[in-house]
Amino acid sequence: MIEAESSSATQLSAAVADESVLRMPPQPKCIRDTGLERALIVELVAKAMYAGGKVHLPILTAKIRLSINTLREVLGFMLAEQLVEVAFRGDSDLDVYYQLTANGNLRAGEFLARSRYVGAAPVTLQAYRDMVARQSIRQHQLPRASAADLATAFAEDSLDANVQEMIGAALQSSRSLLLHGPSGSGKTTLARKLGLLQPGIVAIPYAILIEQDIVQLYDPVLHLAPPPQQVRLAEERRSIDNRWAICQRPLVQCGADLSADMLDLRYDEAGGMYHAPAHMTANNGILLIDDLGRQRMPTADLLNRLSAPLDSGTDHLAMAGGRKVSVPFDLTLVLATNLAPQLLLDDASMRRIGYKIPIGPLSRENYRNLFRRRCRSAGIDCDEAVLEHVIARLHPASGRALLASYPGELLSRLADFAGFAGVAPRLTIAAVDKAWVSMFAGCTTGAVAPAQPPVPFFAVSGDPLLERIS
Repeated sequence: MIEAESSSATQLSAAVADESVLRMPPQPKCIRDTGLERALIVELVAKAMYAGGKVHLPILTAKIRLSINTLREVLGFMLAEQLVEVAFRGDSDLDVYYQLTANGNLRAGEFLARSRYVGAAPVTLQAYRDMVARQSIRQHQLPRASAADLATAFAEDSLDANVQEMIGAALQSSRSLLLHGPSGSGKTTLARKLGLLQPGIVAIPYAILIEQDIVQLYDPVLHLAPPPQQVRLAEERRSIDNRWAICQRPLVQCGADLSADMLDLRYDEAGGMYHAPAHMTANNGILLIDDLGRQRMPTADLLNRLSAPLDSGTDHLAMAGGRKVSVPFDLTLVLATNLAPQLLLDDASMRRIGYKIPIGPLSRENYRNLFRRRCRSAGIDCDEAVLEHVIARLHPASGRALLASYPGELLSRLADFAGFAGVAPRLTIAAVDKAWVSMFAGCTTGAVAPAQPPVPFFAVSGDPLLERIS
């Protein structure tokens, strides 16, 4: 899955989203406004109080994320039903502590046996559909990343201008894109940086109520809070529905572990609730499928699974008992692979992908610039003679292309050897040769082994593309 990017990169997304203002749903003032049944909120309140003993009203409000007035309405019912009692009342209306009665504890135990979800009250499925539509990445009025934004985002990557232009066009269209090229060319790094170029901020519900079941959607690892200066709301914070988290547009990354069951709702038997699939957590953002062709499901099946939702904007997910539910599908699909696209995808699959963007070796000048920047980042003085040795001797002798991953990896290993020796890292021919040998199998000290012949690829009986040595 995706991890947080650097703070400097986050500043870029703030610049791209400068004109965006988020309109949040209004705060529910009573049970009816929540769209939920009173019984469900009673259950959530009882479970939140079960292990807490005396609970202060403002604390309960923060846990359930409903307004004071709504909770007072619920607690009034629970008082009448003798499920809770007032444990302490202070001078103000807010300074009230509640606790469960014996009957309330019994009921809370029954609730927890059915579902262990304790947290924010869910929003309705219709409310979620409406919000995703309002926040759609395909809205024409949303600001798009400019050439200057891309230049800033990829300033450290020495990316070819033609590649930047293709990426910019793909972002303008919000269509799917395929990044393809050799391993080590920087495809995944570039793909993740696309997340920083997404415009604006979005509201993500903590949980959704689908029929009688709760689906947990919000994930703090995936749904990152925006910088305070980026948060621009159309309403006062105190008047908004706190069942929604304010987030950056998500970027959700799936790799070789992706399987068919991960693209459906996952029922948690122990918790008594559902977890949203990866593409649902990526709504209003980007879904990155890395290492395409190495997933646990055939590539053709994966693309067929996603093609209909991409076209219609709606996905149909299975629930217990064979029920099907329609949920929004609003995202930019980004695929990355180091396998040959013409062997990995048939013509029909290739047509469904909006942009096919090759990420190949760097030019000598771009490689030099990248190497110098990596030296500065590592605090190592760049010796131009040693750099020329890397480009003119090590790469040609081994048959290895000038890929974006090599400078950083080479300098990291150089620093490892220096650290082990107890000396400061220095860029010398001897140090670089030693680091180079440690990077590739088949290299021997003092000599650079030739590159091995390329591994041919074969598609076998509809299974995912397999690598086999003939």
